[in-house]
Amino acid sequence: MRLSERLRGKRILITGVTGFVGEALLHRILADLPDTTVVALVRPKGSLSGRSRMEQVLNKKIFESSRNAAGGTTELLEQRIDVVEGDLSTIPGLPTGMDIVIHCAGDVSFDPPIDEAFRTNVLGTQQLLEKIEASSPDTHYVHVSTAYVSGRRRGAIPEGPVDHVVDWRTEAKWGQAMRDRVEETSRSPGILSKLRKEAEREHRRAGPITAAQDAERRRNEWVQKKLVEAGGERARSLGWTDVYTFTKAMGERVVEEFAQRMSVTVARPSIIESALETPHPGWIEGFKMADPLILAYGRGELPEFPASPDAIMDVVPVDHVVNAILAAAAESPEKGKPAYYHMASGARNPFTYAKVYEYIREYFDENPFDMSERGAVRLATWRFPGGERVERILAMSERAHKIAEYVVTHAPRGERIRKIAREVDQLQRRLEFLRRYMDLYRPYVEAELLFTDDRLMELYHRLEEADKEDFPFDTGIVDWRHYMVEVHCPNVTESMRKYDVIRRRRGRSAPTVAKELPESGEILAAFDMDGTLLSSNVIETYLWLRMPELDRTERVREIGTMLRKVPGFIRAERRDRGAFLRSVYRRYAGADLEELENIVDSVLAKHVLERVSAAALRQVRAHRAAGHRTVLITGAIRPLTRPLEPLFDEIVAAELATDDRGRCTGYLSGPPLVGESRAAWLIRYAGQHGFDLTKSYAYADSHSDLPMLEAVGRPVAVSPDVHLWRRARKGRWPVEEWKTSSAANRLAIPFADELPAERTS
Repeated sequence: MRLSERLRGKRILITGVTGFVGEALLHRILADLPDTTVVALVRPKGSLSGRSRMEQVLNKKIFESSRNAAGGTTELLEQRIDVVEGDLSTIPGLPTGMDIVIHCAGDVSFDPPIDEAFRTNVLGTQQLLEKIEASSPDTHYVHVSTAYVSGRRRGAIPEGPVDHVVDWRTEAKWGQAMRDRVEETSRSPGILSKLRKEAEREHRRAGPITAAQDAERRRNEWVQKKLVEAGGERARSLGWTDVYTFTKAMGERVVEEFAQRMSVTVARPSIIESALETPHPGWIEGFKMADPLILAYGRGELPEFPASPDAIMDVVPVDHVVNAILAAAAESPEKGKPAYYHMASGARNPFTYAKVYEYIREYFDENPFDMSERGAVRLATWRFPGGERVERILAMSERAHKIAEYVVTHAPRGERIRKIAREVDQLQRRLEFLRRYMDLYRPYVEAELLFTDDRLMELYHRLEEADKEDFPFDTGIVDWRHYMVEVHCPNVTESMRKYDVIRRRRGRSAPTVAKELPESGEILAAFDMDGTLLSSNVIETYLWLRMPELDRTERVREIGTMLRKVPGFIRAERRDRGAFLRSVYRRYAGADLEELENIVDSVLAKHVLERVSAAALRQVRAHRAAGHRTVLITGAIRPLTRPLEPLFDEIVAAELATDDRGRCTGYLSGPPLVGESRAAWLIRYAGQHGFDLTKSYAYADSHSDLPMLEAVGRPVAVSPDVHLWRRARKGRWPVEEWKTSSAANRLAIPFADELPAERTS
């Protein structure tokens, strides 16, 4: 009897229908089993209901013929599919009268947090089986597992229960409890202190709240990392490769308990990859196990691989998996006698890593990735030196990256340093990729497993000859060269090639400030001064102001004193910019404030304006012409901003406190606006005067200005330091390079002999 006849009139509940295997399974049922209906358990996601997500699936190209036959998406849904909204943690009551349940859902990540893996792969399976037993106890339950539940064994693996004595209930209880234990540990003084100090080293210049937010982000990441590590270590201690295979094995134990009173089939595919034929050759959703490695090799980012050349990569096309599942679903085993099927290729049609490399290399030799101006990617030659050698190479590269990272984050800013930082970031992404896949895949590529599929082939040979043609799953006939070179690689790389085109186009049109600014009276344009508008710093401007008042001997002494203090100033500035500014401004003690203003007006005004970037001037004037309110927010002292007053509607600067004689006390009249205080001032000012910060602009050069930049909708990084440049790249903010005119002498300091005669007498 044909498969379509054996499944005619059946109601099949499918979990995981929005996933790779579930979607392929749904496609096959709708396209080739016209008298079979589906019940889909679909999890709502965000604002989308389960039904809306089901509609999204049905609107995909592979369902076009089914949609057309039904008269549209809505009609197809009404005629063939019942949607039950829920997920494995909150399964609602299931419909009665179900004939078959195919459980495809699960956490397929190799290294999920241990509590999440148990909640999905073990407890979710238990809850589903309980609901099935309550609604349709005579259902045939098909459990989609993985061949790798066998663990770190060697040799031939039979199609049957895995031999182990691990109690799934004890492990599930432990796994669920780990979340609370790790969360509690993460709040211990030692851990909190370590994470806080790390955050402060990076963000203290921006402010304590910015650092605190980053410390909490780090704590959450630490929790996730420890939950992943705990699961991985527990899995390996019990003989499994990772949390995924461990929890899937525990899930099978749950299934085996219910198999005593239900009809149960356990399907164990190996590495599922793109379709050989159906829905179409190469069809795939997302990237599967081998695909990131293929892409990395093609992009020149995988210099070596830790596998043995004669080791086997056990691959099975997704359509073979789906066909085998449907064939197994059509045969209900007796209660108490679960059926096990391996859907694999290694035992009868081995695909060695030497051949994998040969075919992938052949494909990319003929179809290289185009890296634009750099031409085609240069492909690495794998020599398969072994896992230990690859690990040593990777460890050396990680140490080199650590040194390079220290250099770029401590070197003086500049275009050249940012270029180096870009290369360091690319190296970091590459190393993180290699480390992740080295750690995850090494146990798989070094495994010496052969998944026997004798029972699956018996199932195959029981099919009608026509079904063997229409629903094939004999992997022994797969031509791996054809599959890899002509089917799999072209489809896996297609999306990446499209992305590269978009990325190159985006690179050519990097984010910039709009030339035509929107005209509006509700927009602010806030500018930092030192390092943004003009090339200067606090120590330099202090010398500008102090030198004219000193004779030659005093100048030499003052410059010598400042040079000796520079290392301390740098350390202070990295710790707390506000404290740094105060320490510099202490040296104004005894200066006459009015005299400082006179020096600025008569001597320094021209010097300051020469330092202002022409591009900066144009941008300020463009904002004014557009009706925007221009604001200068600086930690520099007020007298130094006097030459810039005509450019700005509002200037916020450090105010030097004076005594009753007008002499500077060495203190400020209020805290300097730095870091988070700038953002706070801007938010308050906008609220008081009715400006819309989401439409407003801010220009700054330092990571300490990050809060101010994040407070507006249109931030611009100007000649940024490495930390700010990285944030700008992540947020796709415009990055401008405003250079001072080459006519401005960076080393020039106005002296007393430049003062008018009446001022020096």
